[in-house]
Amino acid sequence: MKISVITPCRNSGAFIERTLKSVIAQRGAWGELEYIVMDGASTDSTPDILRSYSKDIDVLVSEKDSGPAFAINKGLARATGDILCWLNADDTYFPGALERVAAAFAEHPNAALAFGRCIIVNEQDQEIRQGITRFKHMFFPVSCRFLIQCINYVSQPAMFFRRSAFEKAGALNESMKAAWDYEFMLRLWKCGGAAVVPPPALAAFRWHTQSISGQHFRMQFKEEYDAAIADAGRFSLQALAHLFVRWGIVGSYSLMARARKAGN
Repeated sequence: MKISVITPCRNSGAFIERTLKSVIAQRGAWGELEYIVMDGASTDSTPDILRSYSKDIDVLVSEKDSGPAFAINKGLARATGDILCWLNADDTYFPGALERVAAAFAEHPNAALAFGRCIIVNEQDQEIRQGITRFKHMFFPVSCRFLIQCINYVSQPAMFFRRSAFEKAGALNESMKAAWDYEFMLRLWKCGGAAVVPPPALAAFRWHTQSISGQHFRMQFKEEYDAAIADAGRFSLQALAHLFVRWGIVGSYSLMARARKAGN
């Protein structure tokens, strides 16, 4: 089995070396890793870091682009793997993650996508927001399309999908600003459902004030709600549930943002 990993980046010098190392370390006897890095013409230390790891990167492109979704789509167009995914330039995989993903797809040959646990870390790689992580993970045993329309409990760094499902679902929606991953996942889910990779966690999502979820969480959850409506119907039970979930999460995130400002 061949897995293609795409990393989009632009001026990611603070974290990208950790990302690169975590992906490169996945190579092993389980199958073949294809690593594709799409750099949006970075002007910080990112190009130098990428050059130092160039022998371990199968495809390295550096050119101006219009944002992460555009860069990921360019990478997916170049990918040749049976299984596809992307890992942003501030996130990381845990050792053996891709081997376990390959095993999950082999065990569930009809699944369009697979996902597993993902923790949240800060700039120093310390785990944070454990309550949010536990909340998401409690939905895993009853995972289904109805539930994913109600609430997004899948963390993107720990999501993987078959090439065949991607070809049916189509590319990421580049008009979206923050929730293209959730909208894309809803389309993938229609192409064969999802398999859950058993614990431990596959990946770590890095939360920081400059991340998309750190800066644009209101937009993110508005786009997720719109995607749920488009998938399930405006007057569906799922849309109603998602509306309540959206305002609950936005309210919680707003309180945390105020607490951080007060602490400063």
